[in-house]
Amino acid sequence: MTATIEALLADAQIPVSAPRRFDVAAALRRLAADASRRTPTVEIARAAQAGQRLGVVCRWVLNEPDAAEHVDRIAEGPDRGPLTGEEMDVEGALVFACLLYLTGHPESAQFWWQLAAGAGSRAAAYCLHLYHLSMGESRRAWHWFHQLTHSMADTAPPDAAFIEGLELFARYVRTNGSRAIAPTGLLECEVDRLAARTPGSSVIVARPDRQLVARLQEFGAGR
Repeated sequence: MTATIEALLADAQIPVSAPRRFDVAAALRRLAADASRRTPTVEIARAAQAGQRLGVVCRWVLNEPDAAEHVDRIAEGPDRGPLTGEEMDVEGALVFACLLYLTGHPESAQFWWQLAAGAGSRAAAYCLHLYHLSMGESRRAWHWFHQLTHSMADTAPPDAAFIEGLELFARYVRTNGSRAIAPTGLLECEVDRLAARTPGSSVIVARPDRQLVARLQEFGAGR
């Protein structure tokens, strides 16, 4: 015999039991435990903040009017020999490192930041400080902060107010936006092309070439 709709609905009814008393204290404990699991630790929050600041600084460096000109000074070419310490354009190495970081090659960026910092670039030392903080490598991060705030070169080190101002600027840009734009797809392709020249290596030690410089000039002109 085919069951009627009323009978099926009756069978599907959920039995109602006596209401249970709501345990407020237990519910609050569950909420607190859940919040503690979801709240990032101080180290994680600091690393995320450092990564955001580094992205801001790198875009700012890449969008400088003379960025392509500086990279051209370290670019390889048929009329140029090996890059020596005397021929190193510190700003060019800094810009190239920031480009590498923004296009997904952080280990290569670290290599070129270290070259620039070794030649006296405090901006590169600051980038290394932020990079290692973002990786959770506190000891290395504070090593580069010490390099930044002490005598790296013949120039006087920046004071605490300058460092604080730089970090306030990075925080403001992160919150309110900036006209400094990220690399285009064409620039990313050029960096990937350079990376393909050293297969099996995670670090791009090859110098930029004139083709990449041309794309960087187009990037600057299109802003």
